[in-house]
Amino acid sequence: MQPYPDEQLMQLIQEKQSFALRILYDRYVRLVYSYAVKSGAGTDASFAQDIVQLVFTRIWTSNKGYDPAKGQFVNWLITVTRNITIDQLRKQRKQEVLVSFDYEIPETEHTALSGRDELQETVARRLLKQQIEAAYPYLSDNQVQLIRHFYWEGYTLSEIAARNGEPIGTVKSRLHQALKTLRKHLSPEGEG
Repeated sequence: MQPYPDEQLMQLIQEKQSFALRILYDRYVRLVYSYAVKSGAGTDASFAQDIVQLVFTRIWTSNKGYDPAKGQFVNWLITVTRNITIDQLRKQRKQEVLVSFDYEIPETEHTALSGRDELQETVARRLLKQQIEAAYPYLSDNQVQLIRHFYWEGYTLSEIAARNGEPIGTVKSRLHQALKTLRKHLSPEGEG
């Protein structure tokens, strides 16, 4: 029999007893890792390692832990792992389709553009980037970071709130205020 049942370890983790997290990690790291690999990481070991880190970080930082009345611990752990894996796969896909504002077309490739529309899109993207950066001085540092994380890096508002240790409502309010300010300074002649 194991010296500590999973339920007791989760209670100790809620009390911030780090040894309990180490025991739980050693007990379930292979399960979480193999689930992450089978769920979409394929041969990308770093993706699966990121999932493992995120799962155990969530276990350590979350106020909502495992509830024994709702089922076995291992089922709860797989559900947490599945949710985090899905979130990360979505974020990965979102980042693949996000337009990079840092994209530069070398002078020699301008002639290789297949049409005028692509050139116009590139110019519009550069202008928008310049306008947004020109409006940054009107935003607080927290607002600039929020815009970068949310729009350019693909983090969800919930993930940003968790990273900053803030309520989601605070993050949403900050985003609303930042967008109002950007709208004012991105519109013609500063009208909003």
